[in-house]
Amino acid sequence: MRPRPRTVRPALAACTAALVLAGTLTACGTASSADPNAREITVYSADGLKSEKGDGFYDKVFKDFEKQTGIKVNYVESGSGAAVQRLARERSNTQADVIVTLPPFIQQADDKGLLDIYRPHGSEQVAAADKDPNGKWVSIVNNYFCFIYNKKEVGQPPATWQDLTDHRFAGKLQYSTPGVAGDGTAVVIKALHDFGGQGPAMSFLKKLQANNVGPSSSTGQLAPKTDKGELLIANGDVQMNYANMKSMPNQGIFFPAPKPGARPTTFALPYAAGLVKDAPHVANARKFLDYLISKPVQEQVSATGGGFTSRKDVKATDPNATALAKIMNGVQIFQPDWNGIDENLDTYVNAWKTATGS
Repeated sequence: MRPRPRTVRPALAACTAALVLAGTLTACGTASSADPNAREITVYSADGLKSEKGDGFYDKVFKDFEKQTGIKVNYVESGSGAAVQRLARERSNTQADVIVTLPPFIQQADDKGLLDIYRPHGSEQVAAADKDPNGKWVSIVNNYFCFIYNKKEVGQPPATWQDLTDHRFAGKLQYSTPGVAGDGTAVVIKALHDFGGQGPAMSFLKKLQANNVGPSSSTGQLAPKTDKGELLIANGDVQMNYANMKSMPNQGIFFPAPKPGARPTTFALPYAAGLVKDAPHVANARKFLDYLISKPVQEQVSATGGGFTSRKDVKATDPNATALAKIMNGVQIFQPDWNGIDENLDTYVNAWKTATGS
């Protein structure tokens, strides 16, 4: 489950990302004292794969990896865009070994020269659409964008985008901030597709703003609010929201259709992992990436993490996999042009800011 962000003084912001697992990073602004032979790695990751209860995908993977290799994982969690921004700030004093983030931010990291080439063992079993052709990143957990609603208060989920503008959702609808959160950026990507371009998409999001609570740097904080009824509608992704349904039973997953009578739509939003350029523990990082893509770990993705395996040769049949297939039944999946989105991301985010007054 994605944690709530904490307010920090701006001067300290770069040094205060939460370390969810034990391990301390070198203080900001000082030369790195990382020992390349140390039995550890540092992972910067978008939120969603680790559980506050300790029973999530990352929880098991990190524990098992350390047990098998003796390499401890130091984990730093943030929004997708924030993880890339931090890597860029630390370019001259690299702290992270591996980054896990969502599109288009993994492409952004590559564009900024923050990733190194490494093709993990087993990545040949990952579909071409789910990995970089140049070997800079690979999907470790496949996933899909979605919206969530409070089943108790709303009843049936809204069928279309237009339904989200209903006055009953005024002050009870919120989505995370495009350009900052991966799932927030996904709201804009889906709108661009469903409404047929930037103009009509921004026109609708301007209208939707009448119901919107306001910005949120983290998508994960919206799920508990929706479960409690503080919000009735929020954005999310299938893996994260399905994984926390046991602790948040009032939330339901839905995919608004472009218009009445149309099929609901969504797109793949995978967790993509890459080797950080000039990683202080590069050998350990490569072992970790190999481990993430290994068949035994990928066979656990749905059962432990509530997500979708990235390997073509893994066919999950556990109860979670069956339930996830049911959620996706009848949903039309489109393929975004990630390179085009990456190239035009600033334009889209600025258009969104103008349209919504954010």
